Amino acid sequence: MNVDDLIRDSFREQNAESAPPPVDLADRVLAVRRRRRTRTIASVAVATAAVVAVAVVVPRLDSGKNDVRPANVLDHGDLIAHPDQSPPRDMIAAGRVVLAAYCTATSVKQSGGRHTAVRTYWLLNPRTHTYEKATKWSFVAIAPGLRTAAVLERDLPATRIGLLDLLTGKVERWIPVEHTVGAVAFSPDGRTLLATTYKKNPDVHVTLSGNQSSRWPNYQEPGRTGFSIVDVASGTESWSKVPSGDGTDLNDRQDFGFSRDGKLVYTGVTAEPGQQFYDFRGHPAPTPALEKHLRWFVDARLSPNGRLAAGDASGGTEYSSSEILNPTTGSRTTTVRGQQLLAWIDNERLIAWDITPGSNEFRNRLVVVALGSDKEVPLSGFRGGDDHAAGRWTPVFAER
Repeated sequence: MNVDDLIRDSFREQNAESAPPPVDLADRVLAVRRRRRTRTIASVAVATAAVVAVAVVVPRLDSGKNDVRPANVLDHGDLIAHPDQSPPRDMIAAGRVVLAAYCTATSVKQSGGRHTAVRTYWLLNPRTHTYEKATKWSFVAIAPGLRTAAVLERDLPATRIGLLDLLTGKVERWIPVEHTVGAVAFSPDGRTLLATTYKKNPDVHVTLSGNQSSRWPNYQEPGRTGFSIVDVASGTESWSKVPSGDGTDLNDRQDFGFSRDGKLVYTGVTAEPGQQFYDFRGHPAPTPALEKHLRWFVDARLSPNGRLAAGDASGGTEYSSSEILNPTTGSRTTTVRGQQLLAWIDNERLIAWDITPGSNEFRNRLVVVALGSDKEVPLSGFRGGDDHAAGRWTPVFAER
């Protein structure tokens, strides 16, 4: 039995001994939702394997003590944690998901009350299993398999998309685009790129009276123009115009994402129903049945088998928790530890941001949580400061 089996069985044992979650967990954590909606960076799912020595505390089944084992004995690197590192220096992984990159954002003041959020990325080197600083790129998306990254140069919106070989650190090919791009995302099979097109830099915002930002809502003319579907192999681009209205239902940066099956694209909107789907020609499309009750700002979305959906934060407990939903009905199935659900590891476990009970809501770390359990396994050290503090990092996940 490997460590992953021990953790999974331990979670099940704890669930059997515990009472079901209370039924009054309906209050939303409004501050968390507000911050999620104004995030400027979308996360993608990632993965790889590696061997890095670090202590992981795992509950034992035969006693109440802890079994401390180094991650270099884990089968296939199922759990590779560095709870003493924030930002991480060495690779973090959990099952099918790997932290392929992370970024920090710095607000650079410009004239006329304008500020630009400038991102700096650290990319996982598949050879050394460490994160290396990459200053050239303003936006990065990682393809499944962790071999290729799509990158945009510093000045946004960009006129071309680079395909970066993560093994060599070199751009193997540039794909020129007719419509300038502010964000990119890979399809689930990695063969197609979804490029969100903008006519101006989506990371520039204006500070209003009372230190408010134009990001929520968008007080300026919306800069998003639509999206392009780009074939990775051939580089061919098909652009679709998507009207942005008066901008009141969009953030300055409101990137498109692929649907679960990769056959549609969607975007979040600040008004109900909260998201809108389109076909590849830019025509509004019916929302897929399993994605009807998803929230665009909850990154984890659907479980691998499609039977569960990651929900929003839930109040009413002594620790932070989030809802798990029935995707077809939208009803709550259970709750799970976690301030913010980021990625499904398998059908029972997720990666989440979470806080220590009673601590500052901004002091959170990456953890593994499991359905039916109030226990968690830390993956990283704690982040400090508030949402806009220098040095706070945002994860980019990818799938094996």
